[in-house]
Amino acid sequence: MSYRRGVIMLLMLAACVAAMGQDKGRMAAHERRLSELLERTASAPTDNERYLASEEAVDALRDALDEAGSERWRWTLPRSASVLTSPDGRLRVFTWAVVRDNGEFECFGAVQFFNERTQAYEYEVLHDKSEEIMNREESLLSAGNWLGAIYQDIIQTTAGDRTYYTLLGWNGVDNLTDRRIIEPVMMRAGVPQFGAPVFRRERNLRRVVLEYRGDAAVQMAWDEQTVEEVTRERVKENGRYRTVEKRKEHKEKVIIFDEVEPQIEGMEGLFQYYVPSGLELGYAWVDGKWELRHGAQGRLTDKKLNKSFAPLPKAAPSYEYK
Repeated sequence: MSYRRGVIMLLMLAACVAAMGQDKGRMAAHERRLSELLERTASAPTDNERYLASEEAVDALRDALDEAGSERWRWTLPRSASVLTSPDGRLRVFTWAVVRDNGEFECFGAVQFFNERTQAYEYEVLHDKSEEIMNREESLLSAGNWLGAIYQDIIQTTAGDRTYYTLLGWNGVDNLTDRRIIEPVMMRAGVPQFGAPVFRRERNLRRVVLEYRGDAAVQMAWDEQTVEEVTRERVKENGRYRTVEKRKEHKEKVIIFDEVEPQIEGMEGLFQYYVPSGLELGYAWVDGKWELRHGAQGRLTDKKLNKSFAPLPKAAPSYEYK
């Protein structure tokens, strides 16, 4: 290698390193700005101030996601917000909520994704239309028509050549009820579609929505459980055949959640009266579908369940981060 060529290569390397440093500096500045606004969104004393901070947070997030290479940035945000990235790095979801003085929630955020058609990372802002969506468990939705939630976990699964991302979320709704949501996401025409027919034997179900009394403790988490398989075999003993049972245990990951039902007979559909029934259910990914399991048993704890975000209280002006 000639001396001149070596110098040129060193100069080019130095320019690349400097550019990387500038990119990191810009992303760090975006993160600080967004974090400050999310803090205000959670703690400002009035509805107007919280909404203004949230609107500015959306703009700050747009600015950050417009940066080249933003999909590689490892975000650290306040615990009142959630940022989740899929294992393959092709989907990232930001969510948070504004809690009004009357205890009602409205969720905000954005979804960043790899568009197979354009071969580039893009993003869409999420618009919470929860109160306008009539058939919540059956509707196909989009970023612009979204069943709002603060997401706690993201699960990546495959069926053939198709990839699904299942989001587990929570919404404080109002002073009467809360919701927990199992939200499958798939890419369609290059962009995310919320809701997918991936629940076995439940043809019209595209997501699971549990709505229940606001002070009820309803759990939902991606957890591990021990499953016992029982098989029967014909064996020959002393010249005779008989059937014997063989038991084998294995562990599997399951979406485990509490079944909810009306606390008082005749209150079906009035979700402020729904509480855990005492049974746990689970969805296991089997042959490209979520298969419902009765009698699931997980290792659910509040610490594990709330690992990704701190649920906002019904009245948030004096909320203190811990």
